Amino acid sequence: MASESCSARTSIETKEGVGRHEQVLRRNFLSGLITGLRVVWPILSALLVLMIALGVVIGLRESWSMQESIYFAFVSGLTIGYGDLVPKTLLTRTLAVGIGVCGILLTALLAAVAVKALTAATEERER
Repeated sequence: MASESCSARTSIETKEGVGRHEQVLRRNFLSGLITGLRVVWPILSALLVLMIALGVVIGLRESWSMQESIYFAFVSGLTIGYGDLVPKTLLTRTLAVGIGVCGILLTALLAAVAVKALTAATEERER
């Protein structure tokens, strides 16, 4: 009976220890993510502004509303591309490719910051 009680207590302590490690890992990851975003924030901002500006230029050339232009910029930048708004001239299509490139760079930058934060958090956990 005593050995069952001891093993149950050890099992609970192990679960609490794992839960504590997960909390620390999560906290370290979020801390690293926020730190990384603070470092790359100027680049992220520039990419977002460039995407919106290109979308507005495309919208003006295609006679779209401002909302449609910004919507197009983000749908294209995130490489979703529903096809409900389509640029028709060579210039606007070329600018749309620029939006796509900015969107890929934005996604890659966010992914790189997240991977760096996760790597740092797991390395710190192993210490």
